[in-house]
Amino acid sequence: MSNEHANPSVRAALEAVLLVVDEPVAEVVLAQVLERPTEEIAGLLRELAREYDDAGRGFELRCVAGGWRLYTRADCAAYVERFVRDGQQARLTQAALETLAVVAYRQPVSRSRIAAIRGVNVDAVMRTLVSRGMVAEVGAEPGTGAILYGTTPVFLERLGLSGLEELPALRDYMPDHLALDDDDVVAAN
Repeated sequence: MSNEHANPSVRAALEAVLLVVDEPVAEVVLAQVLERPTEEIAGLLRELAREYDDAGRGFELRCVAGGWRLYTRADCAAYVERFVRDGQQARLTQAALETLAVVAYRQPVSRSRIAAIRGVNVDAVMRTLVSRGMVAEVGAEPGTGAILYGTTPVFLERLGLSGLEELPALRDYMPDHLALDDDDVVAAN
């Protein structure tokens, strides 16, 4: 077996890094990671962007907000959306599972209350859960008008439950039973 792939080209290494970034990365950062001059990396990025465009790929390389990242092409959006919404059977992330648990046990609940319980911004995760049909808007909070969320029949179906009363009691999973406030446990438990 040949050793030609033992050390990938700078170009291949650049593409590999771009496949895993989740936000635009500055040319200087890419140059540092690849241990190459920034000018060389900048030229390779522009070259790759042109090649992807010329080949009519389903993705494009764009410089946005001072950094480079791969994006799906706008003319492929309908297919990507269909895959994410209907065909995507991927598991939920840990953040999504934690957020879903808060909704399930505290519903109806507002995004701000979910964020306060989790201690992080939950906007993106909530959009994912809504798009997958696991949670939905169920009303508005009196006084503030904040949108309230609850679980859906899809949630029950995916968990194999006939109703919320079948959710396990939180107390069974807490290391210290005294750490729970009455507000942290739904009435069904």
